[in-house]
Amino acid sequence: MTATLLIEIGLEELPPAAMCPLAETFARQLAAELDSAGIARGETTALATPRRLTAMIEAVAAESAVEAVEKQGPTLAIAYDESGQPTKAGQGFARSVGVAMEALEVEDTDKGQRLLYRGTREGQPLNALLQGAVDNALKNLPIPKRMRWGDSQAAFVRPVHWVVALHGTEVLDLSVFDVVAGRHTSGHRFHHPGEIELAQAEDYIERLRSPGYVLVDMDARHTLVEAEVHRAADTLGGHALVDPALVEEVIALVEWPVGVAGRFDTRYLGLPREVLIATLEGHQRYFPVADDSGALMAGFVTVANIESRDPAQVVAGNQRVVDPRLADALFFWDADKRAGQAARIPALAAVSFQQSLGSIADKSARVAALAATLAAPAQADPAIVARAAVLAKTDLVTEMVGEFPELQGVMGGYYAREENEPTAVADAIVEHYAPAAAGAPIAASPAGRALALADRLDTLAGIFAINKRPSGDKDPFGLRRAALGVLRTLIESGMRLDLAALIEQAIAAQPVDAAPDTKAALWQFLMERLRGYYLDKSATPAQFAAMSAQNVTDPVDFDARLAAVQAFERLPEAAIVCGAHKRIRNILKRNDEATIAEAIVVEHLVEPAEQALHARLVEQTASIDTAAAEGAYTEALAALAPLAEPLDAFFEAVMVMADDATLRANRLALLVAIDTECRKVADISCLSVENAS
Repeated sequence: MTATLLIEIGLEELPPAAMCPLAETFARQLAAELDSAGIARGETTALATPRRLTAMIEAVAAESAVEAVEKQGPTLAIAYDESGQPTKAGQGFARSVGVAMEALEVEDTDKGQRLLYRGTREGQPLNALLQGAVDNALKNLPIPKRMRWGDSQAAFVRPVHWVVALHGTEVLDLSVFDVVAGRHTSGHRFHHPGEIELAQAEDYIERLRSPGYVLVDMDARHTLVEAEVHRAADTLGGHALVDPALVEEVIALVEWPVGVAGRFDTRYLGLPREVLIATLEGHQRYFPVADDSGALMAGFVTVANIESRDPAQVVAGNQRVVDPRLADALFFWDADKRAGQAARIPALAAVSFQQSLGSIADKSARVAALAATLAAPAQADPAIVARAAVLAKTDLVTEMVGEFPELQGVMGGYYAREENEPTAVADAIVEHYAPAAAGAPIAASPAGRALALADRLDTLAGIFAINKRPSGDKDPFGLRRAALGVLRTLIESGMRLDLAALIEQAIAAQPVDAAPDTKAALWQFLMERLRGYYLDKSATPAQFAAMSAQNVTDPVDFDARLAAVQAFERLPEAAIVCGAHKRIRNILKRNDEATIAEAIVVEHLVEPAEQALHARLVEQTASIDTAAAEGAYTEALAALAPLAEPLDAFFEAVMVMADDATLRANRLALLVAIDTECRKVADISCLSVENAS
């Protein structure tokens, strides 16, 4: 018999960020525990509200499957004495598996014949297995900090108040932190504060909806939140700006979402757009509202957790709450403008960047020097870069950024415009934090790119110089993101430069004596990020290896070569050429101490196949070298394709390591020449022959 299994753990309100991960992990872990116990099951669904974590699993068997058991015993020499009578060892094994000696089998093994038991283990009831399965699932939940409550020694994310454990209509034996499971759940805290009896597990979702006023399905609640937000925004004559991350947070705060529209004083529309949005979304979890032109309106939408009999009171309450927040933001805006950016520059000396690396003022000076070097390759105006570097970090000591740290850079740009700094300076200040997140755009302006690169390279060089490098999943300084930002900015903007030399300059500028391996370690770190970048863009590990073997220090050049490698692999001749080059590299490696002719002597090419290969190599070398020198890497690699046929014939007909020393040295010289051409763009011996087509 199968039935739906329902496990619900009722709690005090969960931290919003924890609800979804906890629910999904609990359901997944419980399903895995059932699988491990041999209990057949169907589809698993994770359900949750701020006050409950629930796993619902369809078609769960009432007991575990009958299991085939096979167990080896002692060898016959140990199990029986010389007269053929069972020994204590043999009898002990028979007792341990619950059968007579005569029922045991004998099998041949590499250690001789030995006793063997084959049998079955009867299935165990779900009711007996559930406690262990739930306990193990709860132990594996990603709870960063557990709490205790009352006199209990139990520790969990929040105190547990009720538990439901149903298999179809049957209540199962289960206790969670001393709370015994039953068939009664709880409805909405205000609309239906009483218990709700569940006749069977399948009734759970609908019974919570009515009469319980609880939408326990997270997807359904997500859909309703979005619909309610848009409905409420319509009443203001605008449309809601719906941030998916805010929707995810809101569904972890409400069980019965109801959209409510409110208004605020129009004087707050004088605040920068980002400040209004940060106040409404970040502080209040409200959704901003815009008109058809995209301009913000003096209105907002909040999602209540109740259908109020007096909606006007709910609206008035939210308006009373948001007004002081916006008033504070307006005060910060005005105060910061009065202070001015120039007055904030000295204050950066009192703000620590890192204990060993000095203050933000020290970092700004290093960034300015590095940005000056980058101005030319970025094709940026040096004066713009210099001015932006001086002002870039000043907003860190403003009232506004103190309240809204996520607006650093953005506010610096606004304050620069307020003081009539050139637009290019203001843009560079904003953009020096770009890309702000994975997949976000790189800086759009030349000065912004120069400043963004200098800022990240200084951070990378400094933290590596003091040996605070990322380890495992720990990266407190965001160095992985910084490294990827450097590489993306260079590649996606097409900025040509020697990144290794720039790293060396950045390390030399640090106020500490860096270990000798710092540059090499930082370069390796960047190459690991570059590898991930290209693998995410569908490059293969072999293609990346072919490029990384070349020690190319210009990421834009690296990118162009990699694209050429990918094009080369699609040529029909690529498989033969790559396979032959791999063979050549192996021969040269095995014979690295062998005598090799300084130059190929045509007269010593005695076999037709080696003569033909040499002739074709001479024909193609100029094309390969010229194209490679001009950066036409696709054409350079394509010029290797005509070598496929003579290479194939050469290895069929010619013995490279001939007995004749002169012939051997000449043939090795021919292979060296081919190897040189095959590595002009990339080391194609690294490419997978099977993947070449």
